[in-house]
Amino acid sequence: MSDRPQDEETPRVVINDKRRIDPTSGQVRVPTGGSVEDPSAGAQPGSTVTPGEQMSEQTGPAPEVDQPDAVTAEVFDAADAPADGPADEAARQLAERTEDLQRVTAEYANYRRRVDRDRVAVVDQAAERFAGQLIPVVDDIERAREHGDLTGAFKVVADRVLGLLDGLGVTTFGTPGDPFDPALHEAVLHDSSADVAVPTATTVLRPGFRRGDRVLRTAMVGVTDPEQPAAPAPDAAGETPAG
Repeated sequence: MSDRPQDEETPRVVINDKRRIDPTSGQVRVPTGGSVEDPSAGAQPGSTVTPGEQMSEQTGPAPEVDQPDAVTAEVFDAADAPADGPADEAARQLAERTEDLQRVTAEYANYRRRVDRDRVAVVDQAAERFAGQLIPVVDDIERAREHGDLTGAFKVVADRVLGLLDGLGVTTFGTPGDPFDPALHEAVLHDSSADVAVPTATTVLRPGFRRGDRVLRTAMVGVTDPEQPAAPAPDAAGETPAG
């Protein structure tokens, strides 16, 4: 036995169970002197949890719920809105490219026409130069024909030369009786006669040659003028001008 005095009390150990959940029943304990939280005070209906004992995940503000209708409307508005800036820029660039294409096409067409014209001019110049070299040979052939020497092999060669001129489109002009034309005839002889009313090429000393409208050589002719020149026509007042 202990020698301690009988009146000295043995200290007691007091254990307070502060667990809010009863380990036996699993129910939430009601603290001493407290009451179940009023549902209107923020607790869920039928809950016995006191104020300040809510779950931590319920203490924060409720997450915002997305508004699908608003998002959809915003997307539709953005899709329907006309993109004025890019559209105007694209239209401007298209107009510039179209103008450049039209200008290049016109320049190319002009270039083609100029090249074709130059090519034709070169061909014409070459043909006229070649024909000009053959014309003296043709004069010799014609003199031989007049003297009756155009026979045998020489005649065959002469026919081929004349065929070359025909192939180049070269023709002769200048026959007796043609009206005198200074652009076509070269007058080397002059006489007068009452048989003609206008100056006429009555004698052809050398034929002329031309290719199309271009005269390669004028014809050398003798011109006969009328003996009495034609009287001048009276003017509008019926008076003949003084001679």
